[in-house]
Amino acid sequence: MTTLLPSMRTRMRRTALRLAARRAEGIDVSSLRAVPAAWRFPLQRDALDPVPALAEARSRGEVVRLARLLGTDVWLVTGHAAARTVLSDSDSFGNDVRHLFGRQGRTPAEQIGGLGMTDDPEHQRLRRVLTPEFTRRRLARLDEAVSRVVADCLDDLEAHGPEVDLVERFGFAVPFRVICELLGLPEVDREEFRRRGSARFDLTTGGLGPFAATAGTREFLIDLVARERRSPFLPDGLLAGIIAQHGHELDDVEIGGLADGVFVGGYETSASMLSLGAYVLSRDPVAHELVRTGSPEQVDAVVEELLRYICPVQVAFPRFARRPVTVAGVPMSQGDLVVVSLSAAGRDPAVRPDRGDFDPLAAPGGQLAFGHGMHRCVGAELARMELRAGLVGLTRRFPAMQVSDPADLRFTELSIVYGLEALPVRLA
Repeated sequence: MTTLLPSMRTRMRRTALRLAARRAEGIDVSSLRAVPAAWRFPLQRDALDPVPALAEARSRGEVVRLARLLGTDVWLVTGHAAARTVLSDSDSFGNDVRHLFGRQGRTPAEQIGGLGMTDDPEHQRLRRVLTPEFTRRRLARLDEAVSRVVADCLDDLEAHGPEVDLVERFGFAVPFRVICELLGLPEVDREEFRRRGSARFDLTTGGLGPFAATAGTREFLIDLVARERRSPFLPDGLLAGIIAQHGHELDDVEIGGLADGVFVGGYETSASMLSLGAYVLSRDPVAHELVRTGSPEQVDAVVEELLRYICPVQVAFPRFARRPVTVAGVPMSQGDLVVVSLSAAGRDPAVRPDRGDFDPLAAPGGQLAFGHGMHRCVGAELARMELRAGLVGLTRRFPAMQVSDPADLRFTELSIVYGLEALPVRLA
């Protein structure tokens, strides 16, 4: 026994030194090779429903401690009211989480930033470039393009029927083509960008996979901006417009980062919503008929309920406490990390006493699918346009469409953006 003590003391001393060194260097979530099992439940679901552990956490309070990481408390927000409080309080909570990605040097493509991870005044400086382009009035110019893309994709479905994968040929294809037209991007390898788009939200390999995938798409777009500056070649669109109007005040990395946020955020989340929305409609005859034959107001109400019920973005961008603050009676210390579960907030019994079951006839309300406050998704109205046009077109063209084998569906396992790997359907 006595011979083991020096060895144990040595190992403990080495462990303490390693921990001290990591604290000094700062947390680097991009180097995490796996998400610890105890932290996974906010990113897991049972088909369309959050796993019971999420509801159990909410039953203990709107805010619970999820973990402690290198001396930092990590809080999970599950209640609707507390979620709105955290997301809207930019004085108490910051989004600039670059200190969580270590201090080692980064290439321009690996830099952390964009609208989701910056604070004012930087956030406002970047957001004012995009906001005018995403108002409902400005987006009306895309109505014709969205309708044309939806019609083309429906034709493609029919041509490849009667059994097709709705994720591949519709859920992904519609928002991908729409966002390409909006940005004015040249033809790109769709499969490559779909893979990178999915990988950047997939946490099955910890932070390594998402960080590498994000750097890959950003590198492509930064290079695209640099080439456009040297010799303009892009068609008319948002990207060429930003370079022409704001190129003197924004560098290539900033414009590429904005384009990356619009490009990936504009198709990955909408792709999940279109596919999962079609799946929900296939199981609910009332909702299906409201979308197929209802008034625009009825369609809008079903779309809002789908956004609340599905909520594909499972957690918001992480926040950190700028100062000591109390949320829902829970005190947080300066520097604490805060994770808001958007899917849990949308199922909060305090807002929906029916425990959040899908109800196409319910009055719209309680959805935080686009976030809330200063960092609310700038492309929310475009997403709604795509959902309305896509689901109405799909139900009218193929009113008898059925999922081939509901028991055999594969959902994403551990992803910030929840979705279906594939959705085989019979067009009938």
